[in-house]
Amino acid sequence: MGRHFGDLARVRHIITYTMSPFEQRAFPNYFSKGIPNVWRRFTSSFFKVAPPMTLMYLTYTWGNHVHQEEKRKNPADYENDE
Repeated sequence: MGRHFGDLARVRHIITYTMSPFEQRAFPNYFSKGIPNVWRRFTSSFFKVAPPMTLMYLTYTWGNHVHQEEKRKNPADYENDE
């Protein structure tokens, strides 16, 4: 059992290229292209997503408020109790 994980099989006629991790740049063009691209994508989809989400949030909070009011007992029903 002298084989290691990387040497389990011999593969022929396949060429692979790898780049050393020391030669790669972690954040190439991050400030010059990355942030403007994020801003462009955010502004293009904001007006498609924000109005329905706002409407759903307002409907949800209104429904919870009405539900809490309906759960309360009416004090006028218990005025004559002793």
